[in-house]
Amino acid sequence: MDERTPKRSATILLFSVVSLMIGGAVGYFGTRPRGIPPITISTPVPTLTPSPTATPSPIRVYVSGAVQAPGVYELAQGCIVDDAIQVAGGAATAADLERINLAQELQDQQHVHVPEEGEAAPPPVVTGGTEASTESAELININTASAEELEALPRVGPSTAEKIVAYREGNGPFERIEDIQNVSGIGPATFEGMREMIRVE
Repeated sequence: MDERTPKRSATILLFSVVSLMIGGAVGYFGTRPRGIPPITISTPVPTLTPSPTATPSPIRVYVSGAVQAPGVYELAQGCIVDDAIQVAGGAATAADLERINLAQELQDQQHVHVPEEGEAAPPPVVTGGTEASTESAELININTASAEELEALPRVGPSTAEKIVAYREGNGPFERIEDIQNVSGIGPATFEGMREMIRVE
């Protein structure tokens, strides 16, 4: 047998072992995952939600006198006398607008009276309301007021206003403002809401 054959076999075996070792090292270090950066989760800063604001309640105003459509109307807060006249159909031809402060701001439960030209001693243009003066000239006389004028009082609708008129026609004029509680439908709570707005003189 050729003596070189064992040596050649040993050399081949050695190269094979070395190749396996090198391949294993390359495979181990080459496929080893690199360091993965940490995942950072950031929570957004909460935004402040504005507090809800209450919607202003409408005001109720009774418009009478020289207008196209007298009656009780609902208006937005901040409205002025001119707005009340316009919602009532506008001023009539005979209206005397020179006596009116059209820019005056209105309040809830007020009475706006538009005088006619030549009208003698007309009532004040604006009376009543939550901050109105309590002078007798500005109060509603429950013994002489019409049903429409009585509707300007808080919690008094057309039906209750007619009952007030019918009561005084059947029983005579009210002697005290407290006597209005004798009318069906007007209890202590309703009376307390109107007592600063009425008179009997």
